[in-house]
Amino acid sequence: MTLSIRNQLPGTVTAVHPGEVMATVGIRLTGGQDLTAAITLEAVTHLGLTTGTAVRALVKSTEVSLATGSVDGLSIRNRLPGTITGLTIGGAMAAVKITVPGGELTAAITTDAATDLGLFVGSDVIALIKATEVSLTTD
Repeated sequence: MTLSIRNQLPGTVTAVHPGEVMATVGIRLTGGQDLTAAITLEAVTHLGLTTGTAVRALVKSTEVSLATGSVDGLSIRNRLPGTITGLTIGGAMAAVKITVPGGELTAAITTDAATDLGLFVGSDVIALIKATEVSLTTD
């Protein structure tokens, strides 16, 4: 299957915490970072997710926010530090390529946000991703 989602990070399930309808799934990415996905219980069953299952975490570039430093008091669970390796500024939107241990992410943010943050190739950022915006697939 070919997908338009650019951000595809390989990892292994470390935990599955079921709730009434949804579950949180802990994932250890190949770069060593921990990621949390919040998906339906139906998806957990359909994918056969258990500890040790190899997965790929999928995140649309429009769902990746950026910070230039540590952020306190924020509910976003997934915070991946990285370095900007590419920056394309358009009239309304900017595409930011970020290298993180074990992979690469792309964030699509507004041009105003990129300017306000003072982003440049080589700067350090933290990619912020809500657990509900992480989809999973098995290989």
